[in-house]
Amino acid sequence: GGEEEGTRGAARAALRGPRPLAPRRLARALQPQGDRDPAPRRRQLPPEGRYLLSGASDGSAAVFDLKDATEYEAGFIAKHRSILLVDRQHQHGHKFTVSKAIWYPVDTGLFVTASFDNYVKVWDTNSTQVVMDFKMPGKVYSAAMSPIATTHMLIATGSADVQVRLCDIASGAFTHTLSGHHDGIMSLEWSTSSEWILMSGGCDGAIRFWDIRRAGCFLILDQLRSQLGRRPPIIDSTTDNVCLLSPFTFYLLVGLVISSEYICSQG
Repeated sequence: GGEEEGTRGAARAALRGPRPLAPRRLARALQPQGDRDPAPRRRQLPPEGRYLLSGASDGSAAVFDLKDATEYEAGFIAKHRSILLVDRQHQHGHKFTVSKAIWYPVDTGLFVTASFDNYVKVWDTNSTQVVMDFKMPGKVYSAAMSPIATTHMLIATGSADVQVRLCDIASGAFTHTLSGHHDGIMSLEWSTSSEWILMSGGCDGAIRFWDIRRAGCFLILDQLRSQLGRRPPIIDSTTDNVCLLSPFTFYLLVGLVISSEYICSQG
């Protein structure tokens, strides 16, 4: 009824907060002004854990307010209706599965969706309109933004193509590509201790570590080149920083990398 709609309207208003900066203003916000360090402007609290952003196989993206339940099932199971929805009927909605949906790390004024329709789109939460999009060469499987970046506003994207592509929100253009995988890229994760370090996982069985300021990756964890039934050398001198690992060691190292990232972020 009217009361329920009023509650959802209030939730939308709380979600929107300040309007996000337009791309040109975003770029200017990153530029130093006199002796002022631009970092404090970007180092704001990330989106609070109240709003859940989701993507679905029907091409829709939705936002849910986890604080205010719409109703309760059996007296204690909270059920939530979306307070924001963009679907195929939307003028700029995705046509196929939304494979990834992420908040802009600074606040909930922007969010990013990636889809099997070959597009990555940046949305203004206030107007539910696309402020920019990036056309990819194939189905987009993953997208990620650094949670700690203060000098760039890059979206790392992985698709059915073999290259990681970096999309710049500030300019609305691709900056460069990272080449090395031999198959589609399914997973991407930025370091929590350095805004320049990116990790990618591909269908070729390799996890690659990149410093986006330099050409080529600096470390490869290659599962498909693991030697089963014997203890492999840590480094193969005939290759460039390629680790030949047993499956157990492979997953152990991945766990250690994640743990070390967490420890560094806490330090």
